[in-house]
Amino acid sequence: MERDEKYRIMGIDPGTNYMGYGVLEVEGRTVRSVVMGDIDLHRMEDPYAKLRYIFERVGALVDEYAPREVALESPFFGENVQSMLKLGRAQGVAMAAALSRGLSVSEYAPSRIKQSITGSGSASKEQVAAVIGRMLRIERPPRRLDATDGMAVAVCHYFATSSPLLSAIGGEKAKGLGGGIRAVSRHGSSSWEEFLRNHPDREIK
Repeated sequence: MERDEKYRIMGIDPGTNYMGYGVLEVEGRTVRSVVMGDIDLHRMEDPYAKLRYIFERVGALVDEYAPREVALESPFFGENVQSMLKLGRAQGVAMAAALSRGLSVSEYAPSRIKQSITGSGSASKEQVAAVIGRMLRIERPPRRLDATDGMAVAVCHYFATSSPLLSAIGGEKAKGLGGGIRAVSRHGSSSWEEFLRNHPDREIK
């Protein structure tokens, strides 16, 4: 990859009521937010109609914004098996829509995404949204936090694939469930600001 090549990453936060997405444009060391939003599914009662709609909308977004890569948050493994099944189907359909366009797809665990953005794997949605807003200088927040969650997936993927210090801090690109990048120093980092001081190569301009 050429250092100053311009390309886009789409991040997707799968959901069965709202599916968040964000598109990040990268040019050299500079990145910017292209779009953030969510796919509203909460009024759709037929689960199969939802899946078809997810496939169509994700495909349409890919066609409109032309990302080179798509990153998704992998399903959270909780105790509610039915919820996990529904979420896994939604993620799989979104993934299939990207793959049908010939795009590279990666997955990142929820805790890894939060850690790469805020320095804490247990950060709240509000904390993730606040850091994303500061990073990308977003003046007007989106209607729902699903959108900033989607952008957080894109930013996490950018960190995972762009840093020359990846091997030094033990990170790796995810290509399956639970993968991702440990976006903290090997000695730990309690905040985004501290992490940037320790790893200036990661700073977004």
